[in-house]
Amino acid sequence: MNWESSAAETKDLGLIPMVIEQSGRGERAYDIYSRLLKERVVFLVGPVTEITANLIVAQLLFLESE
Repeated sequence: MNWESSAAETKDLGLIPMVIEQSGRGERAYDIYSRLLKERVVFLVGPVTEITANLIVAQLLFLESE
């Protein structure tokens, strides 16, 4: 199984990796995309379409408003 087929299969299953953040108040689980956005990391995988462009712009506007 190569990387592309593995990534496509994961996307088809709707699996999103989760990360656990520990703090003085306990643990909190984030999906990996929310955790990256919290660290101000925005990325795009695949071709730029109208939908993906809108998603990226929305993330950038959200980060600018913080």
